Amino acid sequence: MKFDLRTFKTVLRYGLTRIEKLAGFSLRASQLEAIYNYLPISTQLATSGQPTSNQFSAIQRAGYSTIINLAPAKVGNSLPNEAAVIANLGMDYINIPVDFSNPRQQDFEKFVSLLQSHSNEKIWVHCAANMRVSCFIFKYRTAILGEVHSYAEADLRKIWQPNAVWKRFIAKPVSH
Repeated sequence: MKFDLRTFKTVLRYGLTRIEKLAGFSLRASQLEAIYNYLPISTQLATSGQPTSNQFSAIQRAGYSTIINLAPAKVGNSLPNEAAVIANLGMDYINIPVDFSNPRQQDFEKFVSLLQSHSNEKIWVHCAANMRVSCFIFKYRTAILGEVHSYAEADLRKIWQPNAVWKRFIAKPVSH
């Protein structure tokens, strides 16, 4: 396996979020740019790893109205009361628990449907480390929106170099 510095940084920063969870406090500020692996895709769509409660407040203040979480509920750095935190902020919360070792086409189809049905809203998509999300967004941008592969891939590589499981998922054709 080839060493990839971005993937290493993503995994290292994920470990730090787990330490913050165990310690009960976060060293990360409550502004969008401080959110773990924050990556704006457009004016209507942004992605990240797991935000903190305070960071969800910043997301809401920035005008986002829908949160889509692709991580299973019990992922190591998850926010145990995330749905309640988001509901209290007046945002919609949707969880599609994607198994990191087995991403499924039906999860992607549900994701696409949600993005399309909320297209007039600002949407924030996150998972534990923005690895699941970056691949889902890449596939959405190239297979559904028809964006140039190299342009979408540049954003994907800002987060990580997908492993074999995720390369297969990305390459699998999408039925329209």
